[in-house]
Amino acid sequence: MSRPVAEVNRVVKRFMGVKVLDDVSLTIKMGDKIAMLGPNGAGKTTLVRTMLGFYHIDAGEVRVVGHDPIEERTKVLSEVSFIPQLPPPVKLSVSELLTFIERSTHTPRNRIIAQAEAMELDVKGHMHKPFFKLSGGMKQKLLIAIALARRSRLFVFDEPTANLDPKAREHFYKLLSGVDYDHATIFITHRLEEIEALANRKIYMDLGKVVEDESI
Repeated sequence: MSRPVAEVNRVVKRFMGVKVLDDVSLTIKMGDKIAMLGPNGAGKTTLVRTMLGFYHIDAGEVRVVGHDPIEERTKVLSEVSFIPQLPPPVKLSVSELLTFIERSTHTPRNRIIAQAEAMELDVKGHMHKPFFKLSGGMKQKLLIAIALARRSRLFVFDEPTANLDPKAREHFYKLLSGVDYDHATIFITHRLEEIEALANRKIYMDLGKVVEDESI
């Protein structure tokens, strides 16, 4: 039986008195490839950020790879790769960013470069350029390369193909399909058809609740 990567049990999260997560429970197991769907404001990103320790919850319990994401956040983040919809405005150069990732996560630089090149991103030609000055597609490719090179147990992609052209999407799908160790993936998306071939489970959220959770 697959062991849980993440467990969310009756979680409530309020912002300004409004319930953004309303008694949410779900279990994510190794091998799950989840398409997380729902309208804007449904609670999808809040749920994921809660799992990563961005927010304190008002009720319930969260465990990711067996750890509390608030009290043991470093352990959680060492096992999770999160690619946000909007890349962060990192002022480090590409080279400095790779050095930081290498030192903080013990991920070899050459492994990141290999993944980037598989996405047809010329990292070596942009080493001295600030990350925030890269195009949207280049940022996305580099973040994906870093995530895959880290060999995380849980990948979280928020609108992963938003800045990718059709060819880059193909490379992305191929790389994800080639991950050869136990892991789970969450795709937060509005377009199920784009990642349907990669997903084996669909979770639909609305008004802070999980209203549908089924295998596909």
